[in-house]
Amino acid sequence: MSAQHFPGVGDLQSIDDVDAVLEQVTRIYLDGVTALQDRFDQFAAGDRTNPAPRRGYPFVGIINNGRVTPASEGTLSYGTLGGSGAFGMTLTRPELFKSYYREQLTLLKQHYGGPFHVGVSNCPIPLPFVIEAAGSGMSADDAADLQRVFPLPDLNEIDDEIANGTNVVAAGLPKPLSMFSASRVDYSLLRLAHYTGTAPEHFQRFVLFTNYQRYVDEFIELGLSEVRSGDRFRAFVEPGNVLTPNPRLSDEGASGMEPMHLPQMPAYHLVSDRHEGITLINIGVGPSNAKTITDHLAVLRPHCWLMIGHCGGLRKTQLLGDYVLAHAYVRADHVLDDDLPPWVPVPPIAEIQIALTEAVSGITGVTGRELKARLRTGTVYTTDNRDWELRLDALNREFNQSRAIAIDMESATIAANGYRFRVPYGTLLCVSDKPLHGEIKLPGMANAFYRERVSQHMKIGIEALERLRQQGVESLHSRKLRAFDEPAFR
Repeated sequence: MSAQHFPGVGDLQSIDDVDAVLEQVTRIYLDGVTALQDRFDQFAAGDRTNPAPRRGYPFVGIINNGRVTPASEGTLSYGTLGGSGAFGMTLTRPELFKSYYREQLTLLKQHYGGPFHVGVSNCPIPLPFVIEAAGSGMSADDAADLQRVFPLPDLNEIDDEIANGTNVVAAGLPKPLSMFSASRVDYSLLRLAHYTGTAPEHFQRFVLFTNYQRYVDEFIELGLSEVRSGDRFRAFVEPGNVLTPNPRLSDEGASGMEPMHLPQMPAYHLVSDRHEGITLINIGVGPSNAKTITDHLAVLRPHCWLMIGHCGGLRKTQLLGDYVLAHAYVRADHVLDDDLPPWVPVPPIAEIQIALTEAVSGITGVTGRELKARLRTGTVYTTDNRDWELRLDALNREFNQSRAIAIDMESATIAANGYRFRVPYGTLLCVSDKPLHGEIKLPGMANAFYRERVSQHMKIGIEALERLRQQGVESLHSRKLRAFDEPAFR
């Protein structure tokens, strides 16, 4: 019966126990990886003839014969199947995603019983996703042989149609359990390591983005201080996978090697159990980087990501150093228009808005009327034009109509991609200049401003994430981010 529901999946087994499912998934994946590694060793030794075995990703499916999730079990925004029929997905990197897979499969087991159907998919594991250095030091002829012998990534298997709500399931095929296929996940894990200079296993599920190097310097200082004297984080990791362990919480030794050059978007990680620490990524300036990094980071299923950085203040009453809490965005960046149409609203996430507000008050000691004056809630205008001031006459109307109180180049992109990928998001910016009102910082003023504000701003971001972690993440994953025919996996 299950073979009819999951065409193209071989060696199907029906398994009731979630841990047994994960064991079989791990076995299938490691068998495939080992076969590729062995064949690559033969290739490197001179065997360029025999094709590599085409080992597929592990597949997990479940059949719902019409059971409706009881309302008492439907308090979460995830973990439910969108109707009856067959559902399934390919999986990858079970050692990295084991706790996540266990959580999602356990919910399905609770809601729908079993069994799960586990087998080998007809989607082969591509060589570059297993052996990163597969092409290093090879000539053009070697590369041609490599393409002939080994399975390589198929872009037809790597897309965001499920996340975008444009996916159409062909007749006779199972509906998806997750937004991302195994090959889409592996593609992003490889890109993450490339762009950030750190391995995927170091990334944490609470993420800060910034657009300014001084925030990185502050995070490094705070992070190293935490692992040297605190009891919350097990290690601090920098580009090159340079790991500084907390000797009170970990038996690991220092490891890694500082890179000769920083990557495009360097990442830094305060590591905690269950990946519930904090990752900071310096995305630099501009919506292109913001989209790129969130496209790839989304496959790790963060609990939330926040933008903390600088902005231009658009209101006369704002002062340099004031904070801006975004509750709406003008998406004048346009980089996501093809994936998320501009008419789609990007709503604020209440839990994050509250956590950021409370963090500002807690760190600054400011409350009441003074807090409302120094923390403005409003619309952030995100542009793709760094020299927007040169077309001020045209923009003034948009500022007025949108009621924008700040302008930047990343926040709307990060929020919109959070909405698209169902990752809770938020934005807290600091007014660093007021170009509309002639308040442009001179170099001496800038240095003083940064000394006073960057440290405070960073502490606010960390405090907000800690508040969100402590209150529990279940309510954080809001239903407002979920579509009608949503995959079951968070």
